[in-house]
Amino acid sequence: MNRELLMLVDAISREKNVERDVVIGAVEAALAQATKKLYEGEVDIRVAIDRDTGEYETFRRWHVVPDEAGLQLPDQEILLFEAKEQIPDIEVDEYIEEPVESVPIGRIGAMAAKQVILQKIRDAEREMLLNDFMSRGEKIFSGTVKRMDKGDIIVESGRVEGRLKRNEMIPKENLRNGDRVRAMIMEVDLTLRGAPILLSRAAPEFMIELFRQEVPEIEQGLLEIKSCARDPGSRAKIAVVSHDKRIDPIGTCVGVRGSRVTAVTNELAGERVDIVLWSEDPAQFVIGALAPANVSSIVVDEEKHAMDVVVDEENLAIAIGRGGQNVRLASDLTGWKINIMDAEESAQKQAEESGATRQLFMEKLDVDEEIADILIEEGFTNLEEVAYVPLQEMLEIESLDEETVNELRARAKDALLTLEIAREEKVDAVSQDLVSLEGLTSELIAKLADAGIQTRDDLADLAVDELTDITGQTPEEASALILKAREHWFADQE
Repeated sequence: MNRELLMLVDAISREKNVERDVVIGAVEAALAQATKKLYEGEVDIRVAIDRDTGEYETFRRWHVVPDEAGLQLPDQEILLFEAKEQIPDIEVDEYIEEPVESVPIGRIGAMAAKQVILQKIRDAEREMLLNDFMSRGEKIFSGTVKRMDKGDIIVESGRVEGRLKRNEMIPKENLRNGDRVRAMIMEVDLTLRGAPILLSRAAPEFMIELFRQEVPEIEQGLLEIKSCARDPGSRAKIAVVSHDKRIDPIGTCVGVRGSRVTAVTNELAGERVDIVLWSEDPAQFVIGALAPANVSSIVVDEEKHAMDVVVDEENLAIAIGRGGQNVRLASDLTGWKINIMDAEESAQKQAEESGATRQLFMEKLDVDEEIADILIEEGFTNLEEVAYVPLQEMLEIESLDEETVNELRARAKDALLTLEIAREEKVDAVSQDLVSLEGLTSELIAKLADAGIQTRDDLADLAVDELTDITGQTPEEASALILKAREHWFADQE
């Protein structure tokens, strides 16, 4: 029987083109499964087949777990102190094994054994095909729509399948069985049955890869796509830069008579593509990203990572775009928050900011309006700048003599110290349940304290827009923090 077993293993290995060890492993699994049925609990069984003789042994085994962890699976686990009584030098995560009677192969249900073996072989074949496919290093999956699966599309390439989920398709795109389709390989999840390759036609990476295939200069390293933002099926923006001064990056990506960009657009169901020149200067990059709108002026706020962009009335609608599409894509492309406004709104905002800054200087530095205005005109916006900019820079202000400059700097430092002491007192007044909330940094706690938020319930009562105004977080970050603060409400209900 043992010789026949090895002959069967060799025959299946040759027929299915699967490693001999894989087939033997499948037989071991079948024997172990049959042995488990002799026990009432969920025991752990290991079968070891000798690769040369076909003889096999069966063991029941227990996983060694830490004493403090306790037994979660009593039929499969043993505590460390008990295991050490049998094997003194055994460690956690090792196994204690005990030989048990082997189940004769003849007693295994033929169908059950066959199913286990064939399933193992199918899994091995699938893994081999997948490994062979992935070893090619391809980023785009090209195949044929095979079937629909709960709203997802299964795409077949050779004998490998990929899954294109509904939310990764281009909106309003109608794919049918037999259609040829290309998509970006986003992830390989071996736990998924049938189609382990997750695909996307909506991801920005897909557009970048399509341009890489259409524009040889990108593959050669002469051009580089720095970023991409998409509204799938409608409009997209890509930022490109040339590493060779002789090459026009935008014209090269467009191609002769638009051939290259048209090929990408056709693949993406007519999605319109704006090609933007990338710049190291964030303001210049944002101006380019807002094309075709013409920008009148731009104010950069490094601290908030935001820009106020001023456009005239004629360009206001163009800059914003239908439903805010243009400014949203420009923001995604550049990574900056962009506030579009006309000249009147900009002047009003600057007047409000200047008024607030003027009041701050007059109050905290104990100066008159004239001195405050001089500081504002020289570009000072806060007390930190007055206190700590290089002394020589302030001495270059014609309207201020050295004595006045030194006095202003001293007053600014005293004011900052007073404000810091007051802030610490506010932070000390914050309740421990808020301080200990996961995700809160000392900086966020200080901002919340300044706004009078002192308890977890105070935070939980806030709306998302209220919290973003206080902390400067993104809506997503603010929403997650508020939900975290509200968790104890639901815990109390449970």
